[in-house]
Amino acid sequence: MKNSSKATDKNPMDQVDDWENSLLERYPDPDATAKEKEEFRNYVDSERVEGVKEFYRLNHTFQTYDFVCEKEKEFLKFDKKEMSLWGAVEYLNTLVDDSDPDIDLDQLQHLLQTSEAIKQDGHPDWFVLTGFIHDIGKVLCLFGEPQWAVVGDTFPVGCSFSDKIVYPEFFKDNPDSTDERFTSKYGVYEPNCGLDNVKMSWGHDEYLYQIMKNHLPDPALYIIRYHSFYAQHKEGAYAHLMNEKDHEMFEWVKKFNPYDLYSKAPTPPDAQALKPYYQDLVSKYLPETLKF
Repeated sequence: MKNSSKATDKNPMDQVDDWENSLLERYPDPDATAKEKEEFRNYVDSERVEGVKEFYRLNHTFQTYDFVCEKEKEFLKFDKKEMSLWGAVEYLNTLVDDSDPDIDLDQLQHLLQTSEAIKQDGHPDWFVLTGFIHDIGKVLCLFGEPQWAVVGDTFPVGCSFSDKIVYPEFFKDNPDSTDERFTSKYGVYEPNCGLDNVKMSWGHDEYLYQIMKNHLPDPALYIIRYHSFYAQHKEGAYAHLMNEKDHEMFEWVKKFNPYDLYSKAPTPPDAQALKPYYQDLVSKYLPETLKF
């Protein structure tokens, strides 16, 4: 189903994954041929581009330091719903992405295509699990959150906004852009303070990280928390806030990114056949139920 709210000021895109599709324009598959790049996932002529642009106008206007603090207080109580991991996947699957111009994938199929590609390349099982669960934080949409507070490229708040962030011109209307506490390079932070001490724009990445932080190894947690932080892992814009551990862990974030962006294929995985494997994998790392 589509998001319950039709108000364009809340949900300007057709679906929550339109922003992810737009990433392919900025970061096309480096292994694709010129013809493939032209034919595969072409959004340049799509009317959805305007929806994505409006999405980022809202995102960049309202993702402030205070807004993030408010959302942390609201959602990190984890009092919205209690589910098993598989129950959360099935709940998320009610958010069907009908925005993809190449293939008709629901959320579960995207997760499985990501994780199966990781598995086929022989990576550790925690990496496979990370691919399977990395977008589950999008259940925020089903709790009534607007798209711009769920998906989109993430970035630090509490310091100056980098011009490497997509559509940086929209930050002119963000109140933090004129708040002297936040307008310098470091803002409220110290040089190389470490990203764990930096507040990121609110969305599905941070939300799922907070749910999983006591259950998975550090590389998995970095992937979950920063896989949408394109201004750093693609553009290198915030190295001045990172410490040695961040730089080490971001090698895993970079390793994960191609599986997330380029693993879609027209033949969907057989979810029922794969379910026993993923049930066993989930039970190895996660408790029977999780609080959302």
